[in-house]
Amino acid sequence: MQGRRNSPKDFSAHTIAVLLRCVMLILIAALTWLCTRDLSQLKWVVMLALASIPAVMPPPPHRIAAPLGRLAEVVLVGLGASAIAVAADSAGFVDAGMGAAAILPYLAVPLTAATFQGRPLEGAGLLAVAALTLGVAGYLTDGNQLKQLGYLTQVTQWLTLAAIGTVTAGAMQRAVLARRAPQPYAEATRLLTQLRQVARQLPGATLDPGSIAEHLLEELRTIGRAERAAVFAASGGGRLEVLAQFGVDGDSSMRAAWETHLDADSAIADAWASQQPQISSRTQLRSVAPTDPVSALVVPLIAGVRTVGLVVLERDGVGGYPPSLTYRVISTAAPAALRLEAALLFDEVRSLATNEERQRLAREIHDGVAQELAMIGYGIDNAQASLPDNPQATASDLHELRGEVTRVITELRLSLFELRTEVDRHGGLTAAIAEFARISGNQAGLKVHLSLDEVGRLPASIESELLRIAQEAITNARKHAYAGNLWVTCTVDPPFAQIEVSDDGQGLSDQRSQGSYGLAIMAERAERIRGRLEISPRQPCGTTVAVVVGGTARHETRSTR
Repeated sequence: MQGRRNSPKDFSAHTIAVLLRCVMLILIAALTWLCTRDLSQLKWVVMLALASIPAVMPPPPHRIAAPLGRLAEVVLVGLGASAIAVAADSAGFVDAGMGAAAILPYLAVPLTAATFQGRPLEGAGLLAVAALTLGVAGYLTDGNQLKQLGYLTQVTQWLTLAAIGTVTAGAMQRAVLARRAPQPYAEATRLLTQLRQVARQLPGATLDPGSIAEHLLEELRTIGRAERAAVFAASGGGRLEVLAQFGVDGDSSMRAAWETHLDADSAIADAWASQQPQISSRTQLRSVAPTDPVSALVVPLIAGVRTVGLVVLERDGVGGYPPSLTYRVISTAAPAALRLEAALLFDEVRSLATNEERQRLAREIHDGVAQELAMIGYGIDNAQASLPDNPQATASDLHELRGEVTRVITELRLSLFELRTEVDRHGGLTAAIAEFARISGNQAGLKVHLSLDEVGRLPASIESELLRIAQEAITNARKHAYAGNLWVTCTVDPPFAQIEVSDDGQGLSDQRSQGSYGLAIMAERAERIRGRLEISPRQPCGTTVAVVVGGTARHETRSTR
């Protein structure tokens, strides 16, 4: 069973479409009788009523049956027009042209329905099929009356009116959607001024995409009777990111097993591209190949005309999602689309604002304090060069002062680099962490060992927090551990991620006492993304800082702050 999201507007539109079809069928039945006085010609009205059954079924419309029904309606109109024209002309009540005009108005029904369902190419194809059917049927039907100017005139007129009506309906639909879409700057000003108040009034007082996704899964858990489920959002690079899931263990063989590639042959990719729910007998887990039959339901979350996410439900067995259950899942998931879009937009705005502020601070520090410190260093160099050879003590003091200024400038430049470092949407989290580790380690004389494994993208907010945690751990090792080696391990397999920073320095207790504020910040960041921060001794010496998101950790020892 396939269908779009459902809302009260969908039901009212469906009701209007059913009523229009009923009125049109009654109208052409009356016109056909008046033109022919032949009850046998009403068979065309009956066949049209049968062909319209897929369109009048309760929503959501079937993705195959509904277009085939519209195609059948168009073909029947073409065949019926020529037959009714012959019968009308033979009866002598009206000419062939007026007889054909008895059924031709029905062309507007399937063409307009295709346009309002967002299928303009289908509407154009149906119009071409109608013209071809009318031409061929008129040519093949016995009766010279079909060659008269009246028949050709009526056919041309109604085809033209149908084309104009289809184009007008499409333009009206686009105009309505455009009016509903907020104007960028005016709406941005209005919404930003109300953002704090709106956020406080939201149910649950949350604009976190992960929390909204988890709440949606809780709602669907009992309705869909799923054994595995997940909520996805766009990540960029032709992939999706997992916002929340259940039923997939923390075991390494099951981690992040969902198929998130949008170019893959999967129901997930089909649902995202078509904006239609998909049912599949194949599991959507890419790392699991169960031998038992599986029923999978993929429902797109659509806000306006944009797909903002997907919900995937799976259960073992065949036929796990009949039409009635599918409809309940779609109806329950549809309202979450707007909430999820609001959370994703808020998350993006917050990220953009944070990044812009970090860049501004970096520019101000670089152009202010950093330049002044550099000038002080140059002044010390000049004073050192002008000293006589005898005052050794003064020269030694200046040399020590110059070394301290150099150290402060180095730390300041590293802080600027940390502020400016962001996760590139093309490079990924591991690339950003690796670059920071290499530059920071080289500045401190550390030998850096990198182990990177990234097979997908996490939500931007999670990537940003993981980057800051890794930066803080690397900075602590560089400043306080007095180590010779630095090991950085990054494993990203959405929704699982693990970052480890290890050193062979002086050990846990001394490093913690000197970097306790940084450790507290890391713990707060980990808690914000529902992760776990673990700090443990490294054998034979040193410290390991690990943060884990979306899975179980590899460390058994957990330290407390």
